[in-house]
Amino acid sequence: MNGTSSSNAFKASSTLGDLFASLAVAPNQPDQWSEIATTAQSLANDLRVKNVEQQSALGKTLLPQTLTSLLKGATHGSPIPGPDQKAAVFEILRVAANLCMDHDENRNYLDEVGFPQRVVALLEGYAELISPEQTAPMALTVPDLKVVKTAIGVLVNASVNYAPVKTRLVSLEAAMTILKLSISIYPPGSWLRPQKQSISGNESVLQSDDEESWTLRTGLSAWAWRAISELRSDDEETSLKNLFNPKALPFLVRSLQISIPPYPPPPPGFSPSLIEALVEADEEALQESCGLLEALCMDVEDIRLYLARGLTYPGEYSGVPCLSDMLAFIEYGAPLHLPSSDVSERENREKAMGRCKSALINAVTEVTGDKKNVDVLWDSSDPEKPGGKFVERMVGWIRDNKGLAYGLHGARDDLVVCATVAVGNVVRKDAYSVAMCHEPISLLPDLAALLAPEVDIKVKNGVIGLLKNLAVAPPNRALLGEAGILPMLALSEIWSDKYDMVELVQVAAIGIAKHMCNANPLNSLSLVLPNASQPHQPTALTQILALVRRSETVAIKSEGTRVFVNAIKSIWSTDASNVSDPTFQQHRKEAMAQLSTPSIAAVLAQLIGRSRRYAILISEGAVSLYLLSIPANGAVTVLDALMNPLPVEISRSNSSNNMLSQPISAIPTSDSPAIGTPRRALDMLVWSLRNPDAPPEVRANICTLVAHLGRPGVVDASRARDVQVLKDELRPVLEKVAKADEEEEEGEKAPSAALEAAAKRALDAWGV
Repeated sequence: MNGTSSSNAFKASSTLGDLFASLAVAPNQPDQWSEIATTAQSLANDLRVKNVEQQSALGKTLLPQTLTSLLKGATHGSPIPGPDQKAAVFEILRVAANLCMDHDENRNYLDEVGFPQRVVALLEGYAELISPEQTAPMALTVPDLKVVKTAIGVLVNASVNYAPVKTRLVSLEAAMTILKLSISIYPPGSWLRPQKQSISGNESVLQSDDEESWTLRTGLSAWAWRAISELRSDDEETSLKNLFNPKALPFLVRSLQISIPPYPPPPPGFSPSLIEALVEADEEALQESCGLLEALCMDVEDIRLYLARGLTYPGEYSGVPCLSDMLAFIEYGAPLHLPSSDVSERENREKAMGRCKSALINAVTEVTGDKKNVDVLWDSSDPEKPGGKFVERMVGWIRDNKGLAYGLHGARDDLVVCATVAVGNVVRKDAYSVAMCHEPISLLPDLAALLAPEVDIKVKNGVIGLLKNLAVAPPNRALLGEAGILPMLALSEIWSDKYDMVELVQVAAIGIAKHMCNANPLNSLSLVLPNASQPHQPTALTQILALVRRSETVAIKSEGTRVFVNAIKSIWSTDASNVSDPTFQQHRKEAMAQLSTPSIAAVLAQLIGRSRRYAILISEGAVSLYLLSIPANGAVTVLDALMNPLPVEISRSNSSNNMLSQPISAIPTSDSPAIGTPRRALDMLVWSLRNPDAPPEVRANICTLVAHLGRPGVVDASRARDVQVLKDELRPVLEKVAKADEEEEEGEKAPSAALEAAAKRALDAWGV
């Protein structure tokens, strides 16, 4: 049987060659293409039987060239085959598809004679017939549908796991052609909404009971997504940027537009099996489209820019507002549940819909995350509606779903996540940020409510990220305080060990506190003192301090400590001391007591010790310790912090190339600060004073701190020995800085006059 089949296959192959030759000699003879179709059908059927030896032998003959020439001849002078050629083209495509299935040699032979190019040209011919305004299924006859579907199948078989053909198809922009044809021939959901359709100017109606046509269309859609999937790759040569351009967007959002209820009932002429197939085709198209939109927004800048511009200029998408369609789907999309669906099927469809919405939420956040889109997405044309339609919609999502804080049924966490991240990306300009906090938007109370402990961490992540960006603008900080953001952050427990697995969110929350306490005594008091309405709730200060002490992440340790730096500077500031309100001064006194503790002084000293590469942090630590040393007994607390051994992590952090991102390993060390591993914070101060490359203002701040600690009577006499140790280690350095203008060495950078004066004042304060 195998021998007979092989013989028939070779005979049919030879006959096809003869028939092609006869076309050149005597074209347009009756039944020529009919005979070609019959012969090709026989060969295609023989090749369906897996026979690798026969497959290989046929590939080495003139068959690949014959198929290419026949395909070219069938469409010569027209975009698509004529009525007499369609059956033959269909069978020729079947032969090629079976010839190269799982066979790299034959894929190569077909590629060498240009067969994939001819197939793409055939598909492009059909794509030329697509009307830009077309929404109904493209009106193609059954023979045409068979040709297009099989042509796509050939490209799948020729390219699967075979790079040369895949590269060829990418260069021919085959993915765009396949996508356009697939969505035009089978617009997802179109079977639920029968419409007139047109081709070449002739209108017709796709009959609801035309089961063969609908079956071909759904099968074509499945093969098209398979072909696109094969062409997608992480390799540079087949990146998404090379596969699709912004013209793909109107086709990709078609699935979104039809996935919003209410759904009409299925047409009565459809069989249950056909309806099931159509629903599955719609679901596949939706999932593939959402996945592609997400990937394109992540990888292709042009896509992100076009989507943002499309909100204002939808004409760029042939009138399709693609980003608006994506937002509408996220908000209103729901699966179609058939009456015959059981509970399991319904649950699976709901989960699939959730994954699609999640993909589009990621896409939207990528669009808003592109810096070039900030001014595009923020519309300032109407002073009554700052931000425009996009911002208004995002604010509405947040407000309409803040019931999450109260467990309100129906409140959507996905909408809040999308909106908070999107708005957080857009308000990176201070003017936009300020507008979000003031009338008529005034979003801060809504965000504060969403920090409630009951709210899921993924929602808090978005809210905290938005609040951090809002806190960057100085005009917003008082309003953030009035909205109770710091007490709500403390109530949210974001700094508790419960959320240690989401350190990025904890760092963002620390960033809010740091900005709010910068030059703002009232916010600083709110950080330090208990909330009057919840006096037993641990304060933000105690929670951040606990996090700093238990964390092994340098970013948390350093940024958390900088919150205390800003709070100390604000509460000790002249502005705060000049407030006449006695209640405020009483609270200020209580806050000063809470900050003047060995624990706070210790973390400030550790900030100095780990920050050799960051002079500004050393300066902040020195200034804060100086302020803490001013009240009674404060100097002893600060002296202890400077003289006590630093935790082992400090030594390791200074020798790490990634000190702000790497966890710290506990390894013992006894190295000196000369090689960057200080034993005490005092060692880092000495090194900084000695370092001519350190900014003069940093070195001057250190002089101010040590001048105060060494001044007679500041530190209790019982600690005279420790004070003397401090002086002995610092005096040689201070003297060198103070006399630098007299003893400047060649090649050494001379200190500023202000620094010299600060060093002299320190020595004078000590009585030297």
